[in-house]
Amino acid sequence: MKKINSDFLKIVSSLLLFVLSFFFQKSPVLYFLTLLFSYLIVSFEIYLHAIHNLKEKEFFDENILMILATIGAFCIGEYKEAVVVMLLFQIGEYLSDMAVHHTKDSITELMDLRSDTIHLLTKDTLETVPTKKAKIGDLFEVRPGEIIPLDGIVIKGESTLDTSSLTGESIPRNIHTKEMVFSGMVNLTSVLTIQATSTYETSTASKIIDLMEHSNDKKTNTEKFITKFSKVYTPVIVILAVLITVIPTLFGSSFSHHFYHALVFLVMSCPCALVISVPLGFFQGIGRCSREGILVKGSNELDHLSTIDSIVFDKTGTITEGNFQVTEVNSFHPKNNLLKIAAYCESFSNHPIAKSIVDFYGKKIEKKEVTVLQEESGKGIKAKYQNQIYYLGNERFLTENKIVIHPVNKIGTIIYIATKKEYLGYLVISDQIKENAKSAITQLKRIGISNLMILSGDHEEIVQDISKKVGIDHYFASLLPQDKVNKVKELTKNHQVLFVGDGMNDAPTMKVATLGVAMGGIGSDVTIEASDIVLMKDDLSMIPKAIQISRFTRMIVTYNIGFALVTKGIVLLLALLGYSSIWMAILADVGVTLLSIVHTFMIRIKNL
Repeated sequence: MKKINSDFLKIVSSLLLFVLSFFFQKSPVLYFLTLLFSYLIVSFEIYLHAIHNLKEKEFFDENILMILATIGAFCIGEYKEAVVVMLLFQIGEYLSDMAVHHTKDSITELMDLRSDTIHLLTKDTLETVPTKKAKIGDLFEVRPGEIIPLDGIVIKGESTLDTSSLTGESIPRNIHTKEMVFSGMVNLTSVLTIQATSTYETSTASKIIDLMEHSNDKKTNTEKFITKFSKVYTPVIVILAVLITVIPTLFGSSFSHHFYHALVFLVMSCPCALVISVPLGFFQGIGRCSREGILVKGSNELDHLSTIDSIVFDKTGTITEGNFQVTEVNSFHPKNNLLKIAAYCESFSNHPIAKSIVDFYGKKIEKKEVTVLQEESGKGIKAKYQNQIYYLGNERFLTENKIVIHPVNKIGTIIYIATKKEYLGYLVISDQIKENAKSAITQLKRIGISNLMILSGDHEEIVQDISKKVGIDHYFASLLPQDKVNKVKELTKNHQVLFVGDGMNDAPTMKVATLGVAMGGIGSDVTIEASDIVLMKDDLSMIPKAIQISRFTRMIVTYNIGFALVTKGIVLLLALLGYSSIWMAILADVGVTLLSIVHTFMIRIKNL
């Protein structure tokens, strides 16, 4: 806020001198000096920018136009007009900076996630040190009311956490030992002892803050157009201003009269409204998204989101909860403890289905008794347990290993279990559809996105059942990860495709889509790095909300561009014909800029 305060002081100082000049109109010297100092105070920074740009070989920009117009005004004795041009221009810049800072402050407040200190446990002592000194594996204590400084696993204690800063969920979450917690959550009730799984730099809070701080680094196509437009537009305007003065003068007309109209032309031609309002509009859109718990990596991504016409969903963890449960165990040999065999063989896998089997077994597993011989993503696993080799997986996996099974037609994921010589039985594992999935699909169709699709590695019967229940007409089942990539790549040839996944196993598919959205991606490095948009809360209804914000942002930006160009075009034409005054130019230019800035605030407050 220091820059805003200094800018405000400059504007006030210049304005006071400008008002004071009215009292010195009978003294030409004091009148001139007062207005000169008023001008210098408010234009000094503009001159510095212009000099810097000249050193960078950028000879024509809005700063040059303002300088040429106001120096010309001084040359013909229009001192007040010169000061007013700079004053109003700086007021517009100041309001724009205020809007940006206000948006940044709201983002910072939303993302005020980090704790600068940590209570490290070393042997029997507790030492409070800067969080940056903590390492992965360190034990630390978090007291009630404190922000959790690092991601970690609860070693001791049970408590209630406020997760609203990360997920937007207002309901506190109960946490127990062996559960994962993330930096930025607030401990509410009891002391927790946590083992760090991240450093200060790699913590969830740091990744989110870094994402937001760089969210406006990449320019949109609209902003790139404005930059290119200004580089052509500005020299053309300068040349026209020269011609407006020179040509009539050559034919005997008054130089001062036409020079005045050339100055009007220069003042009016300044592309302030375009230069200020376009990036400001997208920044407001990013800020609005962050308030809704939607992290957009940049204005380019926000702009692209408004053009999406197709959405592809991964099934597990996106449409469904991803919390698998064993619902049926069928063993063809009662003497075989099929569940135990499955739990031991799957104990090394990180796949959600494997974890659900281990959890359902619920007993301690001696991993030294198991050797994993083969694991194929999306298919199954081959493992050695108690000197016997077992095959566990889908129908394709066992068929490829030349094992004869009897396929089961049931709703759920079927894990077949066999040895090389014998088919032992199967497990049925089911997943639940997310509570808000159907309503979110309905909202997407309501806003005009009807080309919706589910991609899944699961059986066709399961995917078909889930697609029907949530209202999605198109689906593809039994896909391997590379199949998903190929499907999305094919779709992007003719469509703007949004791929929605859980962010863990879907990174390659996210990369080939127009945009990738990670659902509930808290704590996942892959999520934040691979996706373009991260939904802080595991809520599908945030997707239509994000699309509506992006469309409204684009509409506001497009309106501002059209309004500025039409208004400037009219006044420039009047200037060319000699019918506009410098005051009309000032009011039109600054008025358009101020109205454009005010208009961008609609992005923050509009009920979407």
